[in-house]
Amino acid sequence: MQKQEQSEKKIILVGNPNVGKSVVFNTLTGSYTTVSNYPGTSVEVSRGNCQIADERYLVLDTPGMYSMLPITEEEHVARRILLDEAPHIVLHVIDARNLERMLPMTLQLVEAGLPVVLLVNIMDEAEHLGMQIDIALLQEKLQIPVIGGAIGRGKRGLWDLRQALQDYQPLRAAFAYAPDLEKDIQKISAMMQGKYFLDRRSLSLMLLQRDAEIVQRVKVQEGDNYGVVETAVNDVVFARRVDLHLRISLERKRICKGLLDGVITQKQDQKPTLADHLSAWSMNPWTGIPLLLLVLYFGLYQFVGVFGAGTIVDVLEGTLFEEHLNPWVIAWSEQYLPWYWLNELVVGEYGLFTLGLRYAVAIILPIVGTFFVAFAVIEDSGYFPRLAMLVDRVFKKIGLNGRAVIPMVLGFGCDTMATVVTRTLETTRERILATLLLTLAIPCSAQMGVILGLLSGVPGSLAVWLVCMVGVFLLVGFLAAQVVPGERPMFYMEIPPLRMPQLQNVLVKTLTRMKWYLLEIFPLFMIASVLLWAGKLTGALQWLVEMFNPVMQLLGLPNQASAAFIFGFFRRDFGAAGLYDLQTQGLLNPTQLTVAAVTLTLFVPCVAQFLVMLKERGWKMALGIFVLVTSIAFGVGWLLNKILLMSGVLA
Repeated sequence: MQKQEQSEKKIILVGNPNVGKSVVFNTLTGSYTTVSNYPGTSVEVSRGNCQIADERYLVLDTPGMYSMLPITEEEHVARRILLDEAPHIVLHVIDARNLERMLPMTLQLVEAGLPVVLLVNIMDEAEHLGMQIDIALLQEKLQIPVIGGAIGRGKRGLWDLRQALQDYQPLRAAFAYAPDLEKDIQKISAMMQGKYFLDRRSLSLMLLQRDAEIVQRVKVQEGDNYGVVETAVNDVVFARRVDLHLRISLERKRICKGLLDGVITQKQDQKPTLADHLSAWSMNPWTGIPLLLLVLYFGLYQFVGVFGAGTIVDVLEGTLFEEHLNPWVIAWSEQYLPWYWLNELVVGEYGLFTLGLRYAVAIILPIVGTFFVAFAVIEDSGYFPRLAMLVDRVFKKIGLNGRAVIPMVLGFGCDTMATVVTRTLETTRERILATLLLTLAIPCSAQMGVILGLLSGVPGSLAVWLVCMVGVFLLVGFLAAQVVPGERPMFYMEIPPLRMPQLQNVLVKTLTRMKWYLLEIFPLFMIASVLLWAGKLTGALQWLVEMFNPVMQLLGLPNQASAAFIFGFFRRDFGAAGLYDLQTQGLLNPTQLTVAAVTLTLFVPCVAQFLVMLKERGWKMALGIFVLVTSIAFGVGWLLNKILLMSGVLA
């Protein structure tokens, strides 16, 4: 694979978040892509291949970046790719509506000596706002290929883009800063003797801005000469110590303003559209919260919870597996596997086929599959950044910011997938806090569906459960934010236009995530099946159930509830289904049912989520969260039981 990558020319996509970069990537590469962590990081990078004329290219979709001077881990990874991957072309994708704000990064890429092609995307939205952009004039001024288009809407500009990539010829444009700043840049550049991939002017500017990674790379390249370079840099920084960063930024804005002079014309008196109104409503708390509830109800509860976890699961598990596949495999196993222990491992109560494969394919796959579809539709519509803005103020109280809303919303579909998505959060501190809250107080769609059905028939129980979930989420989040060390990053997010989701984008994103599920999560169900089989064979499972009996008594629950909690670890809705059986048998009164539902929802995650948590956070942190969540769950259950008994609210 490495040899193949080295032999192919590389197109690296860069740009701010929410400018249509992933749409361009999917359009160029199709569905044959891979998503993996960049080495040494938790940041995902997509790779795929495309054919342009007779040339084959490797295409990399980098994380969003705002500048060549990185702040977040995503920006560090994006720039490292530019430095290390030797791109044939750097395709910079920008939003046509925000040219003045995004063009400074184009300037940085060009002055770094990178082979830049500029795609001015989302032209349709800009024209709708009354903007007219002279692409030919902008190309003439920048001295690089510039294409205008709307790749996500009818693939407008796609032919021009492919032609520009095919015909690309290296060009060198020069942009002059103010004379005094130019003098400092040239002074440092002249002293550098090493061999560099980036232009020395660009490196000099990053040295002046104290970029730690660039300093280290220059130190390695310069060797003994680095002392001379460092002295020159220090002299300039000391002389300009007050306004250096601001001065460089203002100079770039001045240059970009000149570049855009005559490029953009704006028509006046453009009336707001329905999409504009919807965008504003979705970020206003008075209208945004009702809209969020509608999205959660139809997108997650009805489509994922009812259709995915209900209708499709019934067909696959009830009809396909129970009526057809299971009897055939059991008969085959009994005929060809005479050993009891091996037969149990394959088709027993916790067998690899009857439990592991059945759960993974017939139960969990429909749930996460429908969730991936719903998530892709919501994501492609541009709703998530607006939701992030809506909840940012509340999330800041619990040590997170608006960006964390994405894994939290994902958790209502599948906490396992949501735990993986915490990779998108900027800092380790945020990832830990988000993982803790997902594990503790966010029920997945499968569990929530059973819980809602279970409590809806008992007046008051559902309200008590909801208040407990929200209260624990906010209280634990607030307390954890005071304890967990680490930086609190600033929250900024690009707001893309609201638009109708594109079918191709939804399908490509869904297929990519389904591939991830089959490769990474499916084996975890096989592991869980083997663990359960071994537990039953050795008697450890029964011993564990009996060990929980004293805990059930402290919660005011019958001993039979122990099994619900144990099985809830292996699959969340199994635990809730166990409570349903106890209620139908008349073993739980309203108070016990409410206490059991609250405690079980807060109880440890399912085994799939726990195994993913081990992988993402490491065994020490995963075990720490496991113990903390268990303690909080039983503590809240014990306290709730006392309060309900004393108040007689549900009597």
